Amino acid sequence: MIVGLGNPGRQYEHTRHNIGFDAVDRLADRWGAALNQIKFNGMYATVHRPEGKVLLVKPLTYMNLSGECVRPMMDYFDVADEDLVVIYDDLDLPPGKLRLRQKGSGGGHNGMKSIIQHLGSQEFNRIRVGIGRPDGPMAITDYVLSRFSKEEEPVMRDAADGAADACEAFLARDFLDVMNDFNAR
Repeated sequence: MIVGLGNPGRQYEHTRHNIGFDAVDRLADRWGAALNQIKFNGMYATVHRPEGKVLLVKPLTYMNLSGECVRPMMDYFDVADEDLVVIYDDLDLPPGKLRLRQKGSGGGHNGMKSIIQHLGSQEFNRIRVGIGRPDGPMAITDYVLSRFSKEEEPVMRDAADGAADACEAFLARDFLDVMNDFNAR
């Protein structure tokens, strides 16, 4: 199960906080899948790949309640924690930088805190996509809900593609191997 975090609604499309949605959309486009099914307050697609069945999920709960979608989806589709990948934005990484991890805290990210709370575990795969921090006195909330600058757009498109690449690699290889490969870039 590959989950991209974001907020639903046109006003949030392609904002910094929705980079997880963008990465899942890249996978859906590559695989010819339509995220047009709704269950447990999440939009999803089931994709049958040579490596097995893959769920692409975009929670519709708004970021801070992402776990309310992820846990029931995992239970319903019988997805183990080690088969979950969550893609989300990270203020502490430079724009476009990817960092893969197998476990860890929410690190101040409310969507991740919600998932950790609902899973009762911090041990699941995640792909953090750097969005950087604001220059100047802009509030963090305003920053994460803003769109990328013209200069940042190609970098962030590449980052969403890179996150999708990492997910595809995980279908064929152990996440630790994928993590070591992508983190070395």
